[in-house]
Amino acid sequence: MKDYKKLLHNLMLVVERENASDLHLSPNRKPVMRVDGELIHLETYDILKKEDTFGMLKAIVDEEKLTKVMNSEEIDFAYAYEGHLRLRSTAYVQSSGINLTFRVIQAVRELDTLNLPPILEEFTKKEQGLFLVVGPVGQGKSTTMAAMLQMINHERKEHIVTIENPIEYIFKDDMSIIDQREVGIDTKSFETGLKALFRQDMNVIMVGEMRTPETISTVVTAAETGHLVFSTLHTNSAAQTIDRIIDSFPSTQQNQVRSQLASSLLGIFSQRLIPSMKGGLVPAYELMINNKAVANLIREERVYEINTVIETGSEHGMIDMNKSLIRLIQSGDISIETAYKHSLNPRLLESMI
Repeated sequence: MKDYKKLLHNLMLVVERENASDLHLSPNRKPVMRVDGELIHLETYDILKKEDTFGMLKAIVDEEKLTKVMNSEEIDFAYAYEGHLRLRSTAYVQSSGINLTFRVIQAVRELDTLNLPPILEEFTKKEQGLFLVVGPVGQGKSTTMAAMLQMINHERKEHIVTIENPIEYIFKDDMSIIDQREVGIDTKSFETGLKALFRQDMNVIMVGEMRTPETISTVVTAAETGHLVFSTLHTNSAAQTIDRIIDSFPSTQQNQVRSQLASSLLGIFSQRLIPSMKGGLVPAYELMINNKAVANLIREERVYEINTVIETGSEHGMIDMNKSLIRLIQSGDISIETAYKHSLNPRLLESMI
C-alpha cells in the first residue's frame, strides 16, 4: 500500500525547491505545478490514478471533509507542510475522480515590497469605510489585502478581526491585536461571523470574499457604522464591481444599496499578475477612488461613466489599467502583445501607445 502522505510531502519538496505558486493533482495526469505563471508537468512522477488523489486527500483531512467531497461537495482548507510551507487547498470531484489544488501562501509581505502604488498606504490610515481588492482568481488579491492589514498592525492600535475560508496568512500582533476566524471551524458562515463582530469591539474587519447579498449587505453596513472594512470580489474592474454588488440585490433594494455604496466606499483596487520578461510576476492595476464625482455616478445609475473618471483622474490619485500596462512596457517588463492581452480596453490602449 502506498504511503500517500509521503508522496504528497515529496511533491511539496519540489514545489518549495522550484518556488512554485500552485500544485495540481488530478487522476489520469502527472502532477502539475505553476512557476512564474507557467504550468509545468512533473515528468519524473507517474501518472496519478483515481486512488492516488483519494489517498492523498484522506491522508490530510478529517472524515467530515472527506465525506463532503465524496458527496460531490467542494471543500476549501488550509494545509501546512513541515511547519514552514502553508498552502490554501481545494478538493473537488470531476468525472475521473478527486482533484486537489494547492496554492502556496507566503509569509505576510510588507506593502512596499509588492511593487504596488504607494497611495494604497493612504487607505490603511482611514477610520471607516469599505476598500475592495478585486480581480480574477490567483492575481494576488489576498497578498495585497494582507499587506495592507499588516501596515495597520504595525502603525495603529486597533482590534482587527478577519473572517476567512480558509485562513491564509497568519498574523502576529504588533501594535494591533488580530483575531482570525475560519468559516466552518470558528464560525458557521461569513454572515454569522459578521453579525457577531458587532459585539466584539473591533475597529478593522477583513472579509475573505463577499459571496452573497447577505454578506455584502452586512459588510456595507459595517463600513457605514464606523468600521474600516476590507474585502474581495472576483471581478475585472471597478465599474464591474459596483454593478456586481448592486445587481446581487432585488430591484426594490438597489437604490438603497447605491446610496450606501456612494457614501461608504473608499476605493476599489483591481490587479493582475503578469509574467515579466525579466523573470517572476509583475502587477498591473487600476485604482478607483470614491470622490464626489464617482459617488454621484453611483447614485445616479451612471456607473458606465466611471471608467472615464478613472482615465482622467490621475491628479486625484486614480490609476488607469492601460497606463499601468504602458509603464510595464516602458520598463521592459512586458511586451506590447502582452499588454493587449491583459488590457480591459485594447482599442484605447492602442491609441495610447
